[in-house]
Amino acid sequence: QVQLVESGGGSVQAGGSLGLSCVASGLTFSTYAMGWFRQAPGKEREFVAAIGWSGDSSYYSAAVKGRFTISRDNAKNTVYLQMNALKQEDTGIYFCAAGGVIRSVPPKYSEYDYWGQGTQVTVSS
Repeated sequence: QVQLVESGGGSVQAGGSLGLSCVASGLTFSTYAMGWFRQAPGKEREFVAAIGWSGDSSYYSAAVKGRFTISRDNAKNTVYLQMNALKQEDTGIYFCAAGGVIRSVPPKYSEYDYWGQGTQVTVSS
């Protein structure tokens, strides 16, 4: 049974930083591309960042590029999202996802096979 478990969410003031982690089990982690998506209240889930199976390639949405960094540690079956210079509009539930084949740029929600339950990030002014 595949499980993705996110952690590290919380509340922070604008301009602050948070680091998210997602631990995967039940799959061969090093063969999956990983991504982070977020969903704000009343809005659709949107792409945030993605990283290839080896960690050599990454891609960011325009909204977070230059502020967020995605990374992975295949030995620990973990993907990370370091979020700096947070803005109120970064508020939402953050989900990690694992996908076997990602062809689109930016990656599409439908291309990911497995999802975590999400972790809440709240940025206040």
